[in-house]
Amino acid sequence: MNSSTMGRLRVCVAAGLAVTGGWMAPAWASDAMATGGLTSQPIGHYDFCKQHPGECSIRPANLAPAVLTDGLMRKLVNVTARVNAAVKPMSDMDIYGKDEVWAYPDKGVGDCEDYVLEKRRQLSRMGISLADLLITVVRKPDGEGHAVLTVRTDGGDYVLDNLTDKVKPWDETGYRFLKRQAIDNTGRWVSIRGGQQVLVGSVQ
Repeated sequence: MNSSTMGRLRVCVAAGLAVTGGWMAPAWASDAMATGGLTSQPIGHYDFCKQHPGECSIRPANLAPAVLTDGLMRKLVNVTARVNAAVKPMSDMDIYGKDEVWAYPDKGVGDCEDYVLEKRRQLSRMGISLADLLITVVRKPDGEGHAVLTVRTDGGDYVLDNLTDKVKPWDETGYRFLKRQAIDNTGRWVSIRGGQQVLVGSVQ
């Protein structure tokens, strides 16, 4: 494991959220993850929404998943690699002096959810619907919480992660998926069936 990956891993653990560089088309399409009803919003996202209210009240008109093409995958791979390389891993405590601060990494530093926000912003600017770019909370195999970006496609759900430059089907990541943004409202969250109790702070 290289020093960059180790650095990202340490940041994710410290934050409490906690195919070599590319994508290869699977022999069959990935499945879409099964979601449940509305659930609590992570406290970090709640505070982010207070700072950026316009970003948390969007109701996308088109709720259909993005069409899975080579062009779309190239965008996902390129954005993942670019953001992972551009942002230096650093914990919220080191940056802000407190935990659970979700922010765009405009100063070139950030932790797990900050990578997610930046990838989401860049892909949205490329024309991908916010209904298909969903901030997602997961549990890593070691039990730590983590944040990734789920991209919904008609060929299944794919994950963009700051711990790897690979774009993987969600069910090949080894994570337990807990909750993600609702597709029809950027300020709401839904549970993911089969998930476990969320480790990150939430608001009820």
